[in-house]
Amino acid sequence: MTVPRPVAWLRNTWRQLTSMRTALVLLFLLALASVPGSALPQRSVSVESVARFYERYPDLAPTLDRLGAFNVFGSPWFSAIYLLLFTSLVGCIVPRIRDHVQALRRAPVPAPRRLSRLPAHAAGLTAAGSPAEAADRLHRALRARRWRSIVRRHEDGTVTVSAEKGYLKETGNLLMHAAMVVILVGVALGAAYGWHGNRLVVAGEDGQFCNTLSQYDEFGLGNRVDGTGLPPFCLQLDEFHAEYSERGEPLAFLAQARVHHGDGQWRPVEFTVNSPLRLDGANVYLLGSGYAPVLRYTDRYGQTQTVVAPFLPVDSLGTSEGVAVFPDANVSPDGERDPSLQVAFEGRYQPTASAAPMLFGSQHPAEQDPLLMLLAYRGNLGMDSGEPRSVWSLDANQIARGELVQVGEPEFLAPGETMTLDDGTTVEFLGTQRWITVSVRYDPGQPVAAVGAFLLVAGVVPALLGRRRRVWFRVTPAESSTTDRSIVEAGGLPRSGHPGFAEEFRQLVADLPLTIVDAPAPDPAVAGRST
Repeated sequence: MTVPRPVAWLRNTWRQLTSMRTALVLLFLLALASVPGSALPQRSVSVESVARFYERYPDLAPTLDRLGAFNVFGSPWFSAIYLLLFTSLVGCIVPRIRDHVQALRRAPVPAPRRLSRLPAHAAGLTAAGSPAEAADRLHRALRARRWRSIVRRHEDGTVTVSAEKGYLKETGNLLMHAAMVVILVGVALGAAYGWHGNRLVVAGEDGQFCNTLSQYDEFGLGNRVDGTGLPPFCLQLDEFHAEYSERGEPLAFLAQARVHHGDGQWRPVEFTVNSPLRLDGANVYLLGSGYAPVLRYTDRYGQTQTVVAPFLPVDSLGTSEGVAVFPDANVSPDGERDPSLQVAFEGRYQPTASAAPMLFGSQHPAEQDPLLMLLAYRGNLGMDSGEPRSVWSLDANQIARGELVQVGEPEFLAPGETMTLDDGTTVEFLGTQRWITVSVRYDPGQPVAAVGAFLLVAGVVPALLGRRRRVWFRVTPAESSTTDRSIVEAGGLPRSGHPGFAEEFRQLVADLPLTIVDAPAPDPAVAGRST
């Protein structure tokens, strides 16, 4: 009966998809698709890095964002490759597992007619007893050496022993492929039921947040998570300690905080980069750190306002940049507000200032000689317009249109020093506070992926070291009926590349209960000869 063309096309497509070649190609494509996730900043890891990329490449960043380059592992094209690989692996592994189980249950294949044609061959051997007794002893000796063995008796009085070894190689291969499926399942569980949120936290009394979506700078939810059932807890950062070498290399980071689970009872906790804070239903990871200058501005009416402004690092030695805004500055005592009198400061902070701070950055990430450069702007900050504004920099378009006007020249301030503006208002640099970025995550697929990784490692050793091979022994009665011995001929065949099989075969024959009469030693023939 002729198979309909659509059915034939679907069948051929399925065969191509579930072939090992397709699985390898998809695995390569998955690895290739992961490259942007490691080369480009990801929102799920560091929102600050994505913001810096936007500032550095304002024309390229929006295009990459539309392609999902800042959320590679959640993009549709990555998910498509992922699902195709999962389908290919399952369709490839299931038939192989079925065939492997059947092969394990089958008896070793019968001996070929001419053992002399096998790559390894030994003749002129004898064994004590009748052919049946000699074959039974060979069978027991092979089983003691962990060979799968079976004895077959033939009508002409000949008895053959078939043995094979090395099925762990295929078992290891299947275990490795099954482990990859388990890892993919773990990743899928995390994508469906996991969630994460990133937050910049400043040390001190104001450095507190609770586990609600509205308090995260950036968050991501799994396909099956709506964000209403997040575990209740609050965290407050008390202190952050960092140690550096003389050359400025980081040595250790320690965040000291307090946490409570909605019962109002705070308990002290500590966590580091490689030791996250493990809570009930979520883990808190330490991602980055920096400095937040503390500025106190005194306006023309004598009112003071204090702002803690986190600055983003621009190099590995702690040089950081940011802005401090005072939208409620210069409000008259009777409540009259003039938006054109709002004040903002662009700043560049150096924990250890260089000899030429205007040209060079910090010399060390620790605060050994802190110095803050401030440049003042006055005008309407546009914060009441409802348009989104960057918290890390001023709007260059506002400056170009004259809505924000530079006031004076930049000045360098050490902690405790004051900068005076042209209208008599002042800003004082009080010092800095440390800030950290944390990622709060829940991933139910991590234990599953960990099991898959363990199975992957467990399957590597037998897959690499296992060797399939078969040996046969043909035992025939001696020509003379006066002797109580049997004639034995042996042959061996490696099923895969096994350069040491000839020596293994020779040693096996020497260890078995056999005696060499007058035949030459086992002579392995050229590899590739088959039954």
